[in-house]
Amino acid sequence: MTRTTRLVTLLVAVVLLGAVGTGSVLYAAHRSGMRDQQQANGPTVRAGTVSLRPTTERRLLVRNLAWGPHRDEITTVPADDPEGPRTASGVKCLRFHAAAGTGICLQAVHGALQDTYRAVVLDAHLRERHRFPVAGIPTRARVSPSGHMVAWTVFVSGDSYAGTNFSTRTAVVDTRTWAIADNLETFHIVKDGRTYHAADTNVWGVTFADDDHFYATLATGGRTYLVRGDVTARTLTTLHRNVECPSLSPDGTRVAYKKRVKGASPDAPWRLYVLNLRTMRETATAESRDIDDQALWADDTLVYALPGDYGSDLWTVPADGTGTARRLMTSAVAPAYLG
Repeated sequence: MTRTTRLVTLLVAVVLLGAVGTGSVLYAAHRSGMRDQQQANGPTVRAGTVSLRPTTERRLLVRNLAWGPHRDEITTVPADDPEGPRTASGVKCLRFHAAAGTGICLQAVHGALQDTYRAVVLDAHLRERHRFPVAGIPTRARVSPSGHMVAWTVFVSGDSYAGTNFSTRTAVVDTRTWAIADNLETFHIVKDGRTYHAADTNVWGVTFADDDHFYATLATGGRTYLVRGDVTARTLTTLHRNVECPSLSPDGTRVAYKKRVKGASPDAPWRLYVLNLRTMRETATAESRDIDDQALWADDTLVYALPGDYGSDLWTVPADGTGTARRLMTSAVAPAYLG
């Protein structure tokens, strides 16, 4: 190859790379600009009044991900018509959960140089009752069945549970007194029946049993554990290995969770399981895809998010290992059932 040929080849390569780069930027800008436009063939979303008060009609609340003016707002639909028209509240949350007239909303505060984040406790009319600054990117949120306790988890470093290079901070708040346990890693740990101390402990994914007891994930020594927490005693007690992002069933007898399985890709390591707390027997659900979410119970089925065309879709699968997974709702995440 002559020098002239090499120069021409190099010039063509530079032009092609520039064209590809320009096209990628323009496509990204175009797609970003479309976020404020109504999603073609997407769900109908209209502004209205959204309440967290219990009613006779069961309702499903979600963070709406459908493109348009109500993207990221908390919306509601009848539970028996999840793909029906959505009523948008005007309140935007990155993570959300609600129970018994109380909501927890994790929000981004956009700054000139960087974003900060906060946890906002909402009343039944989605009005702010109290706010707390949080130390990182929101990832999990839960309200106790009574509505008296709220919890959240944020990433202090890293932004994924898939690897090992991350750190979380989990807080629990009593909404009756605003007393806060702002870092569950300071609780006394009882591991395998003995007091345990380690510098690498990490706690995330609270799910409440009542106003004083909860379950969560404890990570230490390269392993994860289901722990039972006691707010008053400030203790965490290990119960079972290889449990992440637990979700307690309404009757308190089972925990749904994501479990790392052998042979799975390091980037997609989890499958959805259910643990019987009395027998400690595990049951794999019929969902065979990677699940990176804290599932929600809906009677004897589980609701969880999977990647979709516009962010995430909600799927559901029976909790007893039977049946098949099916899509419940498009362009939605962070579900909560009321009523």
